[in-house]
Amino acid sequence: MFLSDELYGQYNIDQVLVELIKTKPIQRLKKIHQAGASFLVDQHFNGTRYGHSIGVMLLIKRLGGSVKEQIAGLLHDVSHTAFSHVIDFVFDLSEENYHETIFEKVILDSEIPSILEKYHIDIKEIFDIDKWEILEKELPKLCADRIDYTLRDMHTYFGTPKNEIEAFLNSLIIVNGEVCVNSIEMAEWFTKIYYKLAIDYFLGPISIYSYNSLAKIIKLALQKEVINLNDLLLDDMQFMKLMQKSNDKEILELINSLYEKVELEENDQDYDIHRKGKRRIIDVPVSLDGKTVLQSSLLSDNIAKMNKIAIEKSEKGTFVKIKR
Repeated sequence: MFLSDELYGQYNIDQVLVELIKTKPIQRLKKIHQAGASFLVDQHFNGTRYGHSIGVMLLIKRLGGSVKEQIAGLLHDVSHTAFSHVIDFVFDLSEENYHETIFEKVILDSEIPSILEKYHIDIKEIFDIDKWEILEKELPKLCADRIDYTLRDMHTYFGTPKNEIEAFLNSLIIVNGEVCVNSIEMAEWFTKIYYKLAIDYFLGPISIYSYNSLAKIIKLALQKEVINLNDLLLDDMQFMKLMQKSNDKEILELINSLYEKVELEENDQDYDIHRKGKRRIIDVPVSLDGKTVLQSSLLSDNIAKMNKIAIEKSEKGTFVKIKR
């Protein structure tokens, strides 16, 4: 089966992937917004976990990863709850990893294991995320997950040109088990757009306000037993409708307030919300000779400066003033 993607083009994928894509957990991701709560405030942020998951799978294929690693890439976000990371705000999880704690259960409770068994694939291999070279690496390294959400979100939301994205993709190489770029210029380019997303957007007023507001609603709904944790595995709109159907006056007022037009500004002297997000500092690995891997901040003053600014912003957090 041929599958087309806006960023990576057309690829012929293996039958096991075709069958996995059709499963309920993967199809559900079409209705889970990548931007989470921000979608409720600005529907321009309409990318989905499905698009990202397909993208990660295809990027792994493009970089020479095995079918098993492509499967792991397709499934890696399958346990994201409604509105993605908002549940991490509810439980104040600084590593934003609630979905990882339920990852195996979501898969085991679905039709996915029987498909993997049909193709003689050990599910334990798929669960062992750390074994893959391309799919997932801890910051500050590059990996398919981090690359795809950066490129996809920046292209979809902020118009990063496809020719620039293709130039970056063509610079990617695997050296000593690490995803690297082959030039300082490409390292600088990716660092710049990564921080525009991870700092300016993820820690921007819209994100902080929307996540804080929806987290407050969910926390209240859990306390009042309007919802339970299992309901978080509904899709975004099903989940919102469930809370609205409660007819709880306090919850409905908060939901209506979230949908109202709002003016926000950053103001560390007069603010309503202060939030520090997950620390996201990157140091793109560079290999100029195809043998040695170096951190790009050692080769580029520009990257070192961008990292310094990002660290300072992450440590300070964002102060948001709500002006209705």
